[in-house]
Amino acid sequence: MIELFFQNEIYPYDVYHMAKAFFPGEELKQYIDKEQTLLIRIVRDGQEIFRVENAQIEAFAERKERKHYVNVKMYRKFQEFTGKELAWGILTGIRPTKIMMKALEEGKEEADIVTEMMEKHLLTREKAQLGLDIAKREKVLLEQLDYKEGYSLYVGIPFCPTTCIYCSFTSYPLASFQKYVEDYLDALCKELSYVGEISRHKKLNTIYIGGGTPTTLTPQQMDRLLTHMEETFSYEHLIEFTVEAGRPDSITKEKLEVLRNHKINRISINPQTMQQKTLDLIGRRHTVEDVVSIYEMARELGFDNINMDLIAGLPGETVEDMEDTLAKIKALSPDNLTVHSLAIKRASKLNQLEEFKCSASQEKERAAILEEMIVMAQDAAKEMDMTPYYLYRQKNIAGSFENVGYAKVDKAGIYNILIMEEKQTIVACGAGASTKIVFPKEIDGQIQYRIERTENVKDLKEYINRIDEMIERKGEWLWH
Repeated sequence: MIELFFQNEIYPYDVYHMAKAFFPGEELKQYIDKEQTLLIRIVRDGQEIFRVENAQIEAFAERKERKHYVNVKMYRKFQEFTGKELAWGILTGIRPTKIMMKALEEGKEEADIVTEMMEKHLLTREKAQLGLDIAKREKVLLEQLDYKEGYSLYVGIPFCPTTCIYCSFTSYPLASFQKYVEDYLDALCKELSYVGEISRHKKLNTIYIGGGTPTTLTPQQMDRLLTHMEETFSYEHLIEFTVEAGRPDSITKEKLEVLRNHKINRISINPQTMQQKTLDLIGRRHTVEDVVSIYEMARELGFDNINMDLIAGLPGETVEDMEDTLAKIKALSPDNLTVHSLAIKRASKLNQLEEFKCSASQEKERAAILEEMIVMAQDAAKEMDMTPYYLYRQKNIAGSFENVGYAKVDKAGIYNILIMEEKQTIVACGAGASTKIVFPKEIDGQIQYRIERTENVKDLKEYINRIDEMIERKGEWLWH
């Protein structure tokens, strides 16, 4: 067991997640003790292995500088103790490309950016170059957007056929919550009407309907929602409209026809894996053959921008399983491939099942397998003429890896980039939806971004009953 003792609340987040990555599978406990004389004290199995004294940070006036100094010191000590390195160095946040995007906008040379990421943040050269390549592609794609007058729209449908064991998103099994769908759509359309009214002078650039699983709606319900949106918003400046069709067990030809009739230009069909044993295990009620038939149906109906999601490191899967999954995906040749590294979320069923809990040695083995799977997926994407275009990281990924979106030429998901880079306002409607208002401001010749957030309640019934309050929350400062 590793115990982390801190004198204040400034350092625990980064140090805790760094320790978790260096010591996979070990029990970690952290304590805040304002009475202790040391800034940080690290104890393993009762023996102190490292300490940071207050005097060591007195030379740094800024809190940011102090945190960076401590993080580097902790990283070096953990590296010395374990004999290994973390691919993303001291970066524990989910958006590493944001740092590199900012450097590009400041006019820094590419070689200097890579060097800085390696020396200051301790990234490996491979990850620093990956991040830079993605930041460059993101920059080109985002230059077509109007940050000041433009905005994007997220619409949440929080229903699913079943709840997958790794999932922690706001979602409700349709069998149990069917009776609430119409009332939910009433509330959602009311919220959308309000947003449409107050955004008439703005330019809507991208729309993303996610969830949950939007295609749990019937064709008639989907048509109702999409018709209401067309009547509410101007699509004059719309560049991208994505519907996360998601699970093949929720998709029918009639639903796909509704999407085509409303000119949806990007959809996701997400198998997560092409191994039937794993689909059964994680709670998916569809077959590998269903994935293929739904995908082929979508192509026949004219969809020319299809994303497919995979999760590397699902329970029980081997490198050979991943190889087989990728071979099946290559045979379909989607336009986008998003590869997620399994992150075991605290609120997921997977985290609660004893049979999936790992010892320290098993966790190390899992991280090694996951790394091999990630490399295989990267190679497969390249073979499909795809390049990485967006990247994010999550807590609790084995080995501290990343999630990467790959796309063919002109098929990158712009909304996905906006979520990561936070340069344009995203207005979010629906249960559990989080709106981010971005205020760009020029300071000393550079654009700075201030972000304000407002959240909708997650509970489905509370959202329906309190829809006027959700609207009022947006009305307090939206488009101020």
